[in-house]
Amino acid sequence: METTQRTDQQRSADRRRRELLEAADRVVLRDGPGASMNAIAAEAGITKPILYRHFGDKGGLYAALATRHTDALLASLRAALDAPAERRERVEATLDTYLAAIEARPQVYRFLMHPAEGASSGDHGFDVGKHSAPLLRRMGEELAEVIEERVDLGPGSQQLARVWGHGIVGMMHAAGDWWLGERPCSRAELVRSLADLLWGRLAAAGDKVGGPGF
Repeated sequence: METTQRTDQQRSADRRRRELLEAADRVVLRDGPGASMNAIAAEAGITKPILYRHFGDKGGLYAALATRHTDALLASLRAALDAPAERRERVEATLDTYLAAIEARPQVYRFLMHPAEGASSGDHGFDVGKHSAPLLRRMGEELAEVIEERVDLGPGSQQLARVWGHGIVGMMHAAGDWWLGERPCSRAELVRSLADLLWGRLAAAGDKVGGPGF
């Protein structure tokens, strides 16, 4: 009986947490980096102390939102990498998936990667390095795993896969950040240019024996 009660309580807490994150998402879509705990609490129909009870502080809420959006983005990137297409097409599709995601929800992107832009008196925003760097690290490690399991990189393949994974994520982030701010070219043009930059070594590497192929 006690186990069932604890399970029900956990399910209720998980459901309430999802509802609060959905409310936070709506505010972030509207306000971007300017999203405040007061606005999120109001959107959820609760007081700020109750919001703190669920997430600790704004940093805790940020981390929960970051995990939510990073999970969704990584799932989309893996789907692009797994698509039945030639390697060059999948490289371009993966780059395009990332750029399309930040283009579709620029306010969410700015909230996650440039939170200090929304800082105001009484609400100091986030330490960008403290909160956004782990997101990029996680993406780099995930991509490194994909590369290592699919591409024959020869001796030292695990280390080289991590170099490639973090390097590619860094390139996508920096180029995407610049492009989203200035829009100097179309998304398709940027995808082709970045794929050209990556393609030399990727084209030459073979598929890893026994792997899912790339």
